[in-house]
Amino acid sequence: MKDPRQKKLAKIMVDYSTGVKKGDIVMLEYADGTPVEFIREIQTLCLERGARYVRIGYADSDLVYNFYRRADESQLAYFPRHELEFMKQVDVSIGIGSPLNNRTLAGIPGEVLSARQRLLRPIHERRVEHSRWVITRYPNHSQAQEAGMSFEDFEDFYFRACNIDWEREARRQEKLKRLLERSQTVRLLAPDTDLSFSIEGMGAIKCEGKRNLPDGEVFTAPVKNSAEGYIRYNTPSLYQGKIFRGIRFEVKKGRIVGATAEGGEEHLSGVLDTDRGARYFGEFSFGLNRAIREPMLSTLFDEKIAGSIHLTPGKAYGECDNGNRSAIHWDLVRIMRDGEIYLDGRLVQKEGKFVLPELKPLN
Repeated sequence: MKDPRQKKLAKIMVDYSTGVKKGDIVMLEYADGTPVEFIREIQTLCLERGARYVRIGYADSDLVYNFYRRADESQLAYFPRHELEFMKQVDVSIGIGSPLNNRTLAGIPGEVLSARQRLLRPIHERRVEHSRWVITRYPNHSQAQEAGMSFEDFEDFYFRACNIDWEREARRQEKLKRLLERSQTVRLLAPDTDLSFSIEGMGAIKCEGKRNLPDGEVFTAPVKNSAEGYIRYNTPSLYQGKIFRGIRFEVKKGRIVGATAEGGEEHLSGVLDTDRGARYFGEFSFGLNRAIREPMLSTLFDEKIAGSIHLTPGKAYGECDNGNRSAIHWDLVRIMRDGEIYLDGRLVQKEGKFVLPELKPLN
């Protein structure tokens, strides 16, 4: 029996998030933990909307691991130029990243994965900067286990977080967007965290179901060389197949000059040394999705936790471009229920709740 929630989500992704229309070339990619009936719903809608071509890409977790395990240096260094040439033709990119095993690549050295990220960066940037794209992580048993939930409960949670009225959500985010646009400085204050930076001239962007599902954040970017202080992230992160816990950064003139972690520290420098931009921040964001309250070791969900922020080492987005370039964009999350956030010296959020009257509807 078909789940009607699948059809609703597919419609959001095709009609609202990416606006598939007649003549579009669509790239639809999914991992081995995604049910085929969901992919079929998306494919059908794209064809009904008049897409000229829908390319289906499938990633098997074991085969991805096998590539990294068996490939020699020349194979790892091969750049698939045909993939870049195809990406130049793509109008819409839809990605469902739901691998059967979230930790398939845990045994692959971080420097190998980072080198591959650098190599494939032109393809990724072409997709992000020149197509109408959206990504999600469809529920499967692996994700439910990571979240400490039954599969049925996780599936219910997922659809509550994704199948909402995103146009109404966009209206709710508008006042925070405007406040960030006219603010100059940010200060984060919490246990083992006191970090300040400038956002002057960086602008702000609402995340309203157009790029991520679930969505729900408003982001900007620190002025590249402005961050000073220290921050301890209190949300674990699964990155490059490895789990990091209790990451702490010392920051001077925008650069991460000291980095420790309670778990995964042996891999931390490998990520931060991917390239020069990996030690500078490319994004600062408020998490706003009220359906997401606790971390579940999935960045796509955790960065949207209501009452959280993420401060991201790596590449800046073009919409709020501070000039930082990197092959990585590592959204690290701090839940601020034990802290305060100031804009231009004025308290705007305390213990994860907005205190300004105009922002209280976001709580």
